[in-house]
Amino acid sequence: MSLRPPDLKAQDSFLDPLGVEIMGEKASSLGRAGEKVEKTIAALAAHAGDEAERRRLVAQAADAVYGYFIQRELCGIRRHHDVIADYRIPREVLSRLGAR
Repeated sequence: MSLRPPDLKAQDSFLDPLGVEIMGEKASSLGRAGEKVEKTIAALAAHAGDEAERRRLVAQAADAVYGYFIQRELCGIRRHHDVIADYRIPREVLSRLGAR
């Protein structure tokens, strides 16, 4: 008679306390990143000042959106089209993603 170790599948990860903690941290981090996107996009939409300030706001929004997209991908969410529409992310921000 031979014994085999149990086959651990995805359903078993919910019983793993460390796995649950990691999933919770990912979700929390994703929420904070989403709030940052909301704030920077709102500040950009409300801007009515000079061009230098607008460029700074676009750069801040692009950094926030880029970080949010990376966090979504770390959570296994690859499609960003719905988020772009929901947050109303302007093209000028999207064109600067990842640019330094």
